[in-house]
Parts: sequence; C-alpha cells; structure tokens
Amino acid sequence: MAHTRANSPPASNGAAAVQPAAKSESAMPKLNNEVELGDLPSDAAQNDIMQMARIGDIPGMQKLFDAGEFDATYTDDEGITPLHWAAINNQFAMCKFLIDSGAEINKKGGESIATPLQWAAQRCHYYTVHLLLQHGADPLITDAQGYNTLHISTFNGNVLLIVLLLHQGIPVDVEDAFGHTGLMWSAYKGFPACVDVFLRWGASVHAKDEQGFTALHWALVKGSPGCVQKVIEYGADRFAKTTTGKTPSITAQELNTTGAWHKALNECGYDDDGNAIVPSWPGASYLLKDRRGFMTKFFYLWPFLMVWSFLFIVSGMPVYAGVPIGFVVAYSVHWVGQQVLAYAPPNMRQFEKTPWMSGIFAASLFLVGTNWLFTVFPKTAFGSDPTWVLNLAFAVFFSFTAWFYVRCMVDDPGFVPKLNGIAEQKAVIDELIQTWRFDESNFCVTCMIRTPLRSKHCRRCQRCVAKHDHHCPWVYNCIGVNNHRHFFLYLISMAFGVITFDILTYNYLSVASAGASEECNILSPSLCRVVNADAHSLLLAMWASLQLTWVSMLLFVQFIQVTRAMTTYENMFGVGNNASASLNSAFTSTGAPLDPSQLPPSGSAAQPDAGGHGHGHGHGGHGHKHGGMLKQWGRLLGVDAFVETATGRGAATNKNNKRRRSNPYSRGCLTNCKDFWCDPAPLLGKRETGAAILDGQPVNYTELYESPTMMDSAPRARRSGGYEAVAEEEV
Repeated sequence: MAHTRANSPPASNGAAAVQPAAKSESAMPKLNNEVELGDLPSDAAQNDIMQMARIGDIPGMQKLFDAGEFDATYTDDEGITPLHWAAINNQFAMCKFLIDSGAEINKKGGESIATPLQWAAQRCHYYTVHLLLQHGADPLITDAQGYNTLHISTFNGNVLLIVLLLHQGIPVDVEDAFGHTGLMWSAYKGFPACVDVFLRWGASVHAKDEQGFTALHWALVKGSPGCVQKVIEYGADRFAKTTTGKTPSITAQELNTTGAWHKALNECGYDDDGNAIVPSWPGASYLLKDRRGFMTKFFYLWPFLMVWSFLFIVSGMPVYAGVPIGFVVAYSVHWVGQQVLAYAPPNMRQFEKTPWMSGIFAASLFLVGTNWLFTVFPKTAFGSDPTWVLNLAFAVFFSFTAWFYVRCMVDDPGFVPKLNGIAEQKAVIDELIQTWRFDESNFCVTCMIRTPLRSKHCRRCQRCVAKHDHHCPWVYNCIGVNNHRHFFLYLISMAFGVITFDILTYNYLSVASAGASEECNILSPSLCRVVNADAHSLLLAMWASLQLTWVSMLLFVQFIQVTRAMTTYENMFGVGNNASASLNSAFTSTGAPLDPSQLPPSGSAAQPDAGGHGHGHGHGGHGHKHGGMLKQWGRLLGVDAFVETATGRGAATNKNNKRRRSNPYSRGCLTNCKDFWCDPAPLLGKRETGAAILDGQPVNYTELYESPTMMDSAPRARRSGGYEAVAEEEV
C-alpha cells in the first residue's frame, strides 16, 4: 500500500545540494479511493472490517464487534487499524465510534509507520484531525521519515489545518529528521499564505537545517515571489551561507529563480545585491526613521503641488503653451512621486495603496475653498447682485464635505476587535469546529478571529471590517458600518457643493468679464472675456465639475444599495451568509454523508445556505483581478459598480439573481432606508463600533454571527451573536 507523497524537490542543474535529504516516497494509502479498496487485505473477514471503516458503516462494524471476531484494537500485518482507514477517508462518525470502542489512537501503521492523526492530516481533514486531537492523539509523533503532523499538514498548504495545529501548542519551529521546520517546508512548497501564518506565529527566519539552508534558501528553490518577499520582510539574512558556502543569491542563480529574488529584494527596499537602498535626496533621513509614516505624509501632501502647479500654469499662460507645459509639469511631479514610491514599504508600492488620491481630493477641496473665500465670495456677496443664499449654502456644503471627508478618513470604519491571546483564539476555533463552521467564510486566518456576518478582511487595512462596503482610495480608508453614512453624506455634500460653486463662479465671471479684453488666440470673443477675466477660477470650476462624474456614479450606486440593504461588495458578488459553514469535511470521500446524528441540526446556521456566498479573504479591494490601466481606474472611480448596477447585472438590481431574492437583510425599501438614515448614532460624532439598526432593532455587526432569518426565531438574548451563543449549538 505504498503512497507517493511527492514531496521531493526536482533535481536542478548545479543544485544537488539544495535538495532536502531523504525526501523519499512515504507509505501512506494511495489517494485514489478505488486503489485504496483494491489494496485492502485479501482475507474476507479483514476486508469486511477495513471496508466498513473506510465507508463509515457503523451498524456493520457494531455487528462485527458483537460477534466477538474483532474489536477496535484490530491491527493487520502492517500495523494498520480500522481507525487509520476511517481517518484518511474522513469518516468522522466512524472515528468517534472506534475511539469510544477503545481504538488505540496513537497506533503506528503502514510502510510510513504513521498514526491515524497523520493519515487524516495528510488529506487535510481538519474536523477529523480535531476529533483525534481532542481524544489524545499526539501531534508530535513522527513517522518513518521523521515528519510530525505539522510537517505533513504543511505539504498540502492547508492554512486552516496549520492554524488548528499551532493552537494545540506545537512548537512553531519543530524540526523534522533533517532539521527542516514548517516555515522551510511552506517556503519550499511555494505557499505564501502558510509562510505568512508561520511568520506571524513567530517562526524563526534564521533557523537552519542540517545543510545550513534557511527558509530564504528554500523559498528560492521554487522561486515563489510571495514566499521570498514575505521571508525577507521578516528580516531573513540575505547573505546567509549554507555549509557549502552558498548564499541566497547563488541559490537563485543555480535554480534560475533570479527574477523572483531580485523582485522580492526591490519590493523590500534592497538592490539586486541585497544591500539596502539609501536615497540621497533631501529628507531621506526622515524616510529611514519611519518609512511608512514618511510615505503616508508625503503622498498626501505631494498632490497639492501637482494640482496647484497645473492650474496655475494653464491659467497663467496662453492656452497653446499653458496646456502642454501644465501637463509636463504635472507629469514631472507625478514622476517624482513614482521615484519616491520605490522606497515605500512593500504594501505601498502602488499609488492607489497610498494616500495619493486622497491628497488629490484634499488639494482640490483646499483650492476651491480658498478661491471662494478670497475671490468669488467678495464679488458675489457684496456686489450689485448679491447672492447671499447661494454663498451661505456653499459654505454649509463645503463645511459638511470637509467634515465628513475627514471623518471618513480618520475614523475607525468598524474594525472587528481581535481576540486577547491564543487561549481565546483556540476557544473560538473549537466552537467553530463543533458547529461545523471552521472554514474561510467564518474564520479569518490573518486576524485570527471569527468572521462576523457581512464583514470582510481588507488587505490594505490588514483588518476585518464589519459590514464592509468597499475600500475607498479617495478617503484612504475602508467604508464600513461606522462610517458608511458619513461617506454617503460626504458624497451628497460634495455633489451639492460643486453645483453651488459652479453657479457662484458663473455669477462671478459674468460680472468680472464685463470689462475684460476680448483678445485671445483661439477662443471666441465671449469666451475670451471670461478667460481674460479670471482663467484660474474658470479652470477650478471645471476641475470641480469633473469630480461630479465619479461622485454621481457613486451616489447612484449607493442609493440603490441602501434601498436594497446591500453593500457594494454584496452588490458586486452577491449577498453572502458566512454563517453557512462549508460541510465538505462532513462528507466522506465517496460523497456519502456522515451518520445523521453527527451532522448539525436541520435548519441550523451550520447548514449550507442556498445561494450562499462566503466572504473569502484572499482578495484585496473588491476582489477583482488586476487588469489594464483603464480597468484599474474604473475600479478606483467606481465605474465597475456603476455599470453593473445600471445595466441590471449587479445583485442589487438583477431580478433573476437568486442571491438578491435570498437577501436576509432586506426588509423593504422604506424600512431599509429608515434603518440607514434614522440610525440614532450621532451624525457629527462617533458611533459605537459596529452598532447599527436592522429592521428597527439594534444590532452590532462586530458580533453578528447568525443570519437575520435565524434571529427572527431565536431568543432575543442570543441576537448579539456572542461566542457564548455559539457554544450552546448542538452538533
């Protein structure tokens, strides 16, 4: 019954010393179910007991035990027990039955001389793994090749299984027979998510195996850019030498992974030789003290120069010279920003990941405000035809726009609180497994928290956001339950403010252009008078009016979504219910379900939701794949959501979309709007994190784990969705 684990690195030219020692094939059952059945013992009685364990036939197994021919401690000639077969085939109920019947839980068997726990881990059956651990299975026992359960779990890159095992107290840097740690294995295999988990758990990037290879060396064997970069970010020695004197650079050259090596170095602020890149321009010392803080301030303030210089040059020169020179200057300022961006931290290497767009808006808002205060207001408020009402309205809209803009930018959008230590994390994991909810929809492996309904992990903010709407580059923050209404009011105030400013500017230019010259190069005499009167105010009004494009699209989408009680994320990808657990681990490899007594109660939150949509954490922004520049700007300006909604393809407008019909949060247009706008949280103050109104009742989206349909039938005491309520669920 030999099984190929296929963990051995492929041979590479000049890289024989870069291969782990003794990565020979192990001897676990073959992955193919038919082969497993064919390899069962030839003896009919033995065949019966192993086959029953394999398919989960508990009544048949009980009959064998009652007949006295076999018991749960039965072992074949290779030391394999029925518990081994039940474990590798994910027969949860059969495993529990055998354990209760006295099966030896740490019995080693097979050519690999492995335990049932290791067989289950090799298939990533983490519900079965958890069951075995709860009944005394030892995760540190090694097989014939010196691998323990953590190493075996790492081979397949299952992050949830690794998280489960690490919370059992396994040392994160535990070594196999040749000194390889889990971090080394995940780096070699090319699993960035696993590398990230190990590093955040405290795995050492300086640990060496018996050949002197570090995790960085192993990451360069496969050349996964994500793994290489992550290890470098955590301080790996870029010049570490193996016992044969090979540095990571030499390893990359021998294995033809130089591209990934150089890319990771550059992303982390090093040159191709691994030396830190130290900028020589003025102010570089501040960059080196606090790279992230410097970049945040720089990219917020630098756009002020770009917007002001462009408007100043274009308005102060003849049009045939001002326009090209203005674009050249604006591009030059932008180019300088690109050069500075090369020294930014790895997760700020793109303009949309910096406050750049927020700075552009702030610069525009500042220029409009100063132009109105010192130019437009004196001429329109004290002239022959005063417009006090319009000026007062603009002052109000401008103040509201600035206020809500700042609030959206600096306020907590509704970050889901993290747990206080490993003990609480383990308790949550245990509860999720007991209720069949331990999956990516219900547990965030980055934040190590249970994921509330309607929340989503934002890779830019590096936090889970309650009732996540979207990440907005214009305010350099996520829009969630805490600042969603502020964001809506920010858009409304800005739209009315731009319209009012345009009217005031028109009135101002009508008066100012009365005695202006009609001479200019290209335009008609009437337009020449306006340009000659005050080209700066005219261009500023045009620039402000341009903002109405994306603002109008966002307002349209937001209005539709509020009436439907949906977020932008739900509109784009469907309304999900991440309380519906993935029950893949509750079914056997042949598709047969477990014993009904072991499944969650019918109608419970752990049952799959029709049309449910899990909020995965493996995507940034809205989860779109990166496209060209036009697609990228379309996402930044909200064009994609507008097109989806306007054309009826979005979940908020598509009447044929099952996800829309099953939206558990909608209570009708009027109630939905009332919940959003009549929320008692202060408009100009801060709200309690996560607090909101749903169907007229207060809820907290940082603690909401049950769908509203379940809440309707649940006692009011359980509506908070606390962990205590989850623990009371019966499995």
